[in-house]
Amino acid sequence: MGKKLYIGNLAYSIGKSELEQLFTKHGTVVSAQVISDRETGRSKGFGFVEMGSDQEAQAAIAALSGKSLDGRALTVNEARPQESRSGGFAGARRGGGGGRTGGRY
Repeated sequence: MGKKLYIGNLAYSIGKSELEQLFTKHGTVVSAQVISDRETGRSKGFGFVEMGSDQEAQAAIAALSGKSLDGRALTVNEARPQESRSGGFAGARRGGGGGRTGGRY
């Protein structure tokens, strides 16, 4: 099974295809994605690449971590599992909470 990598500090102009090309030089790229804002569609400046093997993932980390791409030093490391999003203020998503200022009607 491959290894999923986190890529941070991406220039906002970098897309999925550029990210994939960059990592293909170091092995088989199973998948590549640049994370974008849901509302604006603009890149958030980070993404994920899944490499074909652990060895290829380690080679990509060694070669690309700290490398300058479009004037920005890349952060490349193993992706951590996504944390659960339980808790917090769920009412904001449903439109609840706030809205009243405490004044009388």
